Amino acid sequence: MAKICLVGAGSTVFAQNILGDVLSSRSGCDYVISLFDIDPERLKTSEIVARRICETLGLVRVRIEATLDRREALRGSDFVILMMQVGGYKPATVTDFEIPKRYGLRQTIADTLGIGGIFRGLRTIPVLESICRDMEEVCPRAILMQYVNPMAINCWAIKELAPAIRTVGLCHSVQHTAAHLAACLGENVADVNYVSAGINHVAFFLTYEKIHADGRREDLYPRLKALAAEGRAPADDRIRFDALKRLGHFVTESSEHFSEYTAWYIKEGREDLARQLNIPLDEYIRRCEVQISEWHALRQDLEGGKPIEVCRSNEYAAGIIHAVVSGQPALIYGNVPNEGLIENLPRECVVEVPCHVDRNGIQPTRIGRIPSQLAAVMNLSINVQQLTVEAALTRSRERIYQAALLDPHTSAELSPDQVWGLVDDLIEAHGDLLPTYR
Repeated sequence: MAKICLVGAGSTVFAQNILGDVLSSRSGCDYVISLFDIDPERLKTSEIVARRICETLGLVRVRIEATLDRREALRGSDFVILMMQVGGYKPATVTDFEIPKRYGLRQTIADTLGIGGIFRGLRTIPVLESICRDMEEVCPRAILMQYVNPMAINCWAIKELAPAIRTVGLCHSVQHTAAHLAACLGENVADVNYVSAGINHVAFFLTYEKIHADGRREDLYPRLKALAAEGRAPADDRIRFDALKRLGHFVTESSEHFSEYTAWYIKEGREDLARQLNIPLDEYIRRCEVQISEWHALRQDLEGGKPIEVCRSNEYAAGIIHAVVSGQPALIYGNVPNEGLIENLPRECVVEVPCHVDRNGIQPTRIGRIPSQLAAVMNLSINVQQLTVEAALTRSRERIYQAALLDPHTSAELSPDQVWGLVDDLIEAHGDLLPTYR
């Protein structure tokens, strides 16, 4: 029986999606599902949900385990899925937003780049190191599926800390955006062929085309560009359609995310720009507050007698597990070490590219060169990612200052002295969530 370990299983809704996908995949394998979290109440809820999924699907031979001992949860695992949030909404995420706001620095999501992404990475990497050390000892051949943001920073750190671990970073931005664009054009995404490449959240569709019934291929970019030129972009996606006009290709992550990855869109004193482009400042804070307020009612539904619905999502974890266990190949988009996959990005960075999956594991596709303007935008993020990883691995306070100084949005708004002050304030506010930086 293949063993699947969920680290951070108290993220109940996401765990429910992943387990629903895995257990309904009919891969011909019975599983041991091992759930780990540091919050006993949330862990209990996730255990109940996992058992109810098995009951709904009639899976009597699947074994569900739940434990507060991470090492035991990992022991003997074939697949490890990371879904934790180090520091939680409070105090960590609130800190990432509130202290920068004192400096006039506004954010939308703050989990991938920007000052919020830097500090989320700094507090997550020590936990990743501990997990990797456990895996090296108790499940060295497991495939590690990393869902935790900041994706590229975390995957880069894992690559440096534990190069022997088989790992891939997973996100849903490529497949979500592919379906979103098809809907914008009134097309069925099943008729669309595409290739995306880049870095997580700053990958672009290199091709996006319709395959007609007669086999003819129609480039859909002219129709997408017409939407942008004619002002017919969806109201909540104006940033990405504006970027399409400037760069010639469509970025895979949402407008609220992409708005804070450059110096172009969020500017102090430019409320007119925020209104024009519909930039949802502090959006992640509002989203978290809504989710927290709804949690108790949701928990009662999940634990109670209300029928549990098992729906397939488009996350990649189940497809990977099915392909490795059954040998039936799958195509995913994964975050992996570059090592020449994209020629005009640094070899040492982490890229997001198509990957073939079978019994041999994750096999990335070599892309070659990408358009130079796209590589240039990606390098704005890669510089910050590299310095953040170096800061975490060397405990260098200077590298944190430099990562923040080179961050496009932070440096566009703050002076160097303000950047230094902001970093100092954030380190102090994080307290024991961070190791000591010299």
